[in-house]
Amino acid sequence: MPIAAAAGLFLVGVLALYHLLAPVDLEDVQAQVRATPWSTLALALGATFCGYLSLAGYDWSALRYIGRRLPLPVVMTGGLMAYAFGNTIGLSAVSGGAVRWRVYSGLGLDGIEVAKVSTFAAVSFGLAATLVGLGALVVHPGALAGLLPFSPGVVRLGALAAVAAMVVPLVVASLRGAELRFWRVRLRAPSVGVLAAQVLFSLSDIAFSALTLFVLLPDTGMDFLTFLAVFAAATMAGVVSHVPGGIGVFETVVIAAMPQGTPVEAVAAGLLLYRLIYFLVPFSLALVLLALYEAAKLYGLVARRGSRLVRAAEPALRAVEPLAPLVLAVMIVGSGLWMTFAALIPPRSEAAEALEDFFPLAFVEGSALLSSALGAALVVLALGVARRSEGAFLLALGAIGVGIGVALMQGHAPDVQRALALAGVGVVLLPFRRSFHRRTRLTHSALTPDWLALVLGAGISFGFVLFIAYRSTPYAHELWWQFAADAHAPRSLRAGLVASLALGLMSLWLLLRAPRLRPDPPSEAELARAEKIVAGSERPDTAFALTGDKTLIFSEEGDAFLMFGAQGRSWIALGAPAGPADARADLAFSFVDAARRSGMRPVFYEVGEEDLPLMLELGLSLFKLGEEAVIDLERFSLDGPTRKRLRGNHARALRDGLTLEIVEPPHDTQLMEELRAVSDQWLRSKKVREKRFSVGRFDPDWLGRWPVAVVRHQGRIVAFANILRNEEGRRASLDLMRHVRDAPAGVMEFLFTDLMLRLKAEGFVEFSLGMAPLAGLDPKRSRRLWDRFGAALYRHGGDFYNFAGLRAFKAKFGPVWRPRYLAAPAAPTPLLPLADAALLIAGGARGVISR
Repeated sequence: MPIAAAAGLFLVGVLALYHLLAPVDLEDVQAQVRATPWSTLALALGATFCGYLSLAGYDWSALRYIGRRLPLPVVMTGGLMAYAFGNTIGLSAVSGGAVRWRVYSGLGLDGIEVAKVSTFAAVSFGLAATLVGLGALVVHPGALAGLLPFSPGVVRLGALAAVAAMVVPLVVASLRGAELRFWRVRLRAPSVGVLAAQVLFSLSDIAFSALTLFVLLPDTGMDFLTFLAVFAAATMAGVVSHVPGGIGVFETVVIAAMPQGTPVEAVAAGLLLYRLIYFLVPFSLALVLLALYEAAKLYGLVARRGSRLVRAAEPALRAVEPLAPLVLAVMIVGSGLWMTFAALIPPRSEAAEALEDFFPLAFVEGSALLSSALGAALVVLALGVARRSEGAFLLALGAIGVGIGVALMQGHAPDVQRALALAGVGVVLLPFRRSFHRRTRLTHSALTPDWLALVLGAGISFGFVLFIAYRSTPYAHELWWQFAADAHAPRSLRAGLVASLALGLMSLWLLLRAPRLRPDPPSEAELARAEKIVAGSERPDTAFALTGDKTLIFSEEGDAFLMFGAQGRSWIALGAPAGPADARADLAFSFVDAARRSGMRPVFYEVGEEDLPLMLELGLSLFKLGEEAVIDLERFSLDGPTRKRLRGNHARALRDGLTLEIVEPPHDTQLMEELRAVSDQWLRSKKVREKRFSVGRFDPDWLGRWPVAVVRHQGRIVAFANILRNEEGRRASLDLMRHVRDAPAGVMEFLFTDLMLRLKAEGFVEFSLGMAPLAGLDPKRSRRLWDRFGAALYRHGGDFYNFAGLRAFKAKFGPVWRPRYLAAPAAPTPLLPLADAALLIAGGARGVISR
């Protein structure tokens, strides 16, 4: 929905802008841009510099508001990077917040504190922009007369009332140190010092950004205070739209608010220069700074020759570095659009027109057609770059290199400026070569909502430039193959045709190449391949891939796999992929893309903290399911006062005649029959049936793979559990745990205790008791619902009918609790994938889980 809303607002803005620019000639706009004095450009650049320094002050105030003081170079670097990238990429509250998270989390701030900094900055900007706009309306109530249906007196009174309603409570709360409480949320008013500093930063930010545009616009007779109201309204409209940079929305408001008689082409030229100076220049400088840091780090210059200032700012640069693929993708999209626009806009020089009359059509038009095709290719490749695809990175470099050659050898005149700019793009890309290591196919970014929105936006942009440049060209009644070969047809139409065809053909190729994955049971060959990977894995639970009830997908090299099951509208992967780190990441992306192409929700069930960065990179939200109870066997013993009760229970069980035996595979038929009798009795007594997916089942072939811990009482088997362990013999876990109805009291506690002592003696270092739920996951109003969920979700909970009993049983062994998460799309609710997981484990729709 956010992508669709942003795309829709972008389309509306483009349509409105097209109607507003109807009388504008593109040649006049170009002439206005070229005629802008250097002194005006220098003043606009200076105002931009001061504005961005004011933006960095937002973070300085926010950190003092939450009581955290960080080094000034880090705050300045992190703040400037956040705004330089966030303002251009769009969704500033999200993209700027991502930069802050990278910077400040590495300096000791937790997630809540980073969220407070981002929220403080966003709220401060919103309040300041609103107050500046209202204040300007108080002074000049007729500033928005063309947009508001009220008289100037009513506008002034309304603006005064709104300013008072906002300022007075805030100042009073700041002086009193007051707090507001909303349910569990407490909002503390900033101190007077922080409030005063932030007012200064906010007013400076908005004033300098408005001044940047004001000096670039023609003389309209509008004074600066009046223009502030227009600028504030346009800025807030752009921010609310979440369109990257507010493109289309911001320009529409500014042009509509200009006085009658203002030359629209001059306003359009000023807006174009404002975009270049206030957005692209800081974005480019921040990207160049990041590239220089990456190159210096590559050659070890930071450690050897870095100045004190560079070393002080290094934490911020190092933290922003993981965002480089996304930022570089934005740069590549811009380069692609520019190359296509350059082909769409006709040449205006006399030399170019003379060349068109003298040289053959193929020579003159070939460079424009090739430039438009290369630009379209870069737009398509950008999302592959954002996903760290090595192939997309190399192809983008190649396309940029060809674009440089085309710019230098085009028919009408060498375009040296374009060639130098593209060379700069290539130079910026090169230091990040090591960041692109995923050997994924380009199809991994095809047909996702953001990919479709990007291609649609590029197509709309191409069409917009064409219509502005050629409104009176008689092409409407010709078919594409007629004007494509017609020497008298405009070159821009042929370039636009090639760009559109390139986009369409690449999209079709990606569609045809998109892998269609079916959730089928694994073959014997696939199980054999998975068994080799399981043998070398550190995680014993990867062995659940061998149960045969989950679909297996493998990496291209065959050294990693992912197991998943289908239930409802969800494809649910059990844990993260198993295998080398790079292969696991590629495999996770493949799974998510394949699920979305099939109209399914990609879900990862029971992932650990070590996999959270990958889950977030996949665009999934995290929901804490519970905590895995892990015993450090090197420290586990029955000695000491804290283990007195456990030691006494173990001694009592031995006196009662309980013994533990670990039976190695292969297992004979008689043992299997005895274990089957215990299992059947346990299932009947608990009134349950065999689960699946995240747990094994009683099957001789499955149990025949593993050692089985057998507890006997007077020679009779009264309990058993099969042991999952890795090949190194260092980590182990339990799968099935079952006992007879008349087993002695404490039999399962004895099984756990004695087994852990045996494993410790054999050199094992870690033993997992499985996942236990969170204490807060059992709400009073829906206890029955959550207990039923627990019976399905927590595989070791067969002897417990509530969460508290399960957690207390595992807590007595003194485990380390490791969080386990469900990673899934946030919308519409996490209960849907959670319910699908419960149904998948339980083996079908049953009772309250189904409802």
